[in-house]
Amino acid sequence: MNDVIAALVRRHDPDRFLTALFAPPERRDALLTLYAFNHELARAREVASEPPLALIRLQWWREVVEGETKRHEVASPLSAAIAAGALNPAHLLPIIEARETEVYGDFDTLADWRAWLLAGAGGLTVAAASALGIPAPEALRPFGAGYGVAGILRATGVLASRGTCFLPRDLLARYGLSPEAFIDDPGSQPARAALDDVVREGRAFLADAGKIRVPLAAVAAALPAVLARA
Repeated sequence: MNDVIAALVRRHDPDRFLTALFAPPERRDALLTLYAFNHELARAREVASEPPLALIRLQWWREVVEGETKRHEVASPLSAAIAAGALNPAHLLPIIEARETEVYGDFDTLADWRAWLLAGAGGLTVAAASALGIPAPEALRPFGAGYGVAGILRATGVLASRGTCFLPRDLLARYGLSPEAFIDDPGSQPARAALDDVVREGRAFLADAGKIRVPLAAVAAALPAVLARA
C-alpha cells in the first residue's frame, strides 16, 4: 500500500478510506489513489479564491489524466495506475467535468442537480467499481449519487459560511428561497423544509441503488452508500 496516499485519504476522506479496506489487497492501491485524486479535485474549489483559478487547477488534473507526466504526491501514482490499466481515464474525465460544473455551484433545475450528482459522486463510484475489475461498473452510479447527497447535507452549514449553496433554484423556489437567501440563513424554517426535500432526493437515489445486485468484488465501491443511509 502507498503509505502517503493511504494517509491522505484516511485524513481527508475517512469514510471512503474505511470502505476501501474491504477491497481485495491487489486492488486497494488503485482505489485509494482514485479517492486521493477525488480529494485533489475537491480542493480545487476550496483553495481557489476565484472560479477561474479553480478551473485552472482542474485543467492541471485533466492534463495528468490525459497522459501528461507531473511530479506530485497524488499525480505520480495516478499516472502509474492509469499506465498499468488499474484506472480508466474514460471514467476519470467525467468526474473532472462534474467538478468544473461545481465550481460555480449554480443549478437552475432539479434535473440539472441530479445529473451533476450522478456524474460526479456517481461517477466516482463507477470509477471505483471499474478499479475493482467489475465489467459493468455503470450500474453502481446511484450508490455514489446517494452518498453525494449525504455529503451535501452534512456540509450545508460549512458551505453556507463560505457563500456557497449547492441546491437547485427550482427546489429552493418552492419555499420562497433563492441561493442567496439560503446562504444568509441555512437554519431557517424554509431552508430546513428545502433540505427535507434534499433528503427525499437522496433516499430516492438509495432506493434505486437497492434494486441493484452488487457483485461481491464491487462491495468496497458500494459501501459508502451504507454510510449515506445513516
